[in-house]
Amino acid sequence: MASSTTGLESVFPSYVRNLLMGSFLVGMLPIVALIAALGIHSMYLLEFDHVFTGGTWTGIDIFMGVVLTRIMRVMDVPSRVEVAKRLTPATFFIMPSLSATAITSGIYLAEELGKFDLHSPWIIAAGIVVIILTAQGFGIFMPNGLRIFLELSKAKPDTQKIARLNMINIRLAGSQALFQVIIILIMAHLAVY
Repeated sequence: MASSTTGLESVFPSYVRNLLMGSFLVGMLPIVALIAALGIHSMYLLEFDHVFTGGTWTGIDIFMGVVLTRIMRVMDVPSRVEVAKRLTPATFFIMPSLSATAITSGIYLAEELGKFDLHSPWIIAAGIVVIILTAQGFGIFMPNGLRIFLELSKAKPDTQKIARLNMINIRLAGSQALFQVIIILIMAHLAVY
């Protein structure tokens, strides 16, 4: 076991391992809360978990898409790479956990509240938005994060590639924030009607 830790440390600096571990531990909290809410049949905890994870996911995406994109555009490539070295491991497990938990708890809430009608145009619209968000997250964000990790593990990483992949993810966060605002509007309609 000690040799694998040494091998990991030789590939990535220790701060990457620490950020990844922190991301994993924080990412487990919403999942544990969801499992607990379902296990004890607590609507309060289920709704709290949904609102907390959805709000946090949306907030991070708005920050990355609106604020961080503008900051990163004016930075030189080495500085962008330094941000990517820390941002990618810090969000690697947290973002999928937030998104998956927000979506799953939202479906359970809609069912519990009697709103999950597959013939409703509002539920269909919500489903389409969820499919788009899921495809972006697991089809673009995560693969780009893995590509960044693989590039960083090389003896001579391609800094242009790292900066480009990181900018794609940060810009995509802005798109995700827009879709999340749309789904919040849909949820507000469902809550009223």
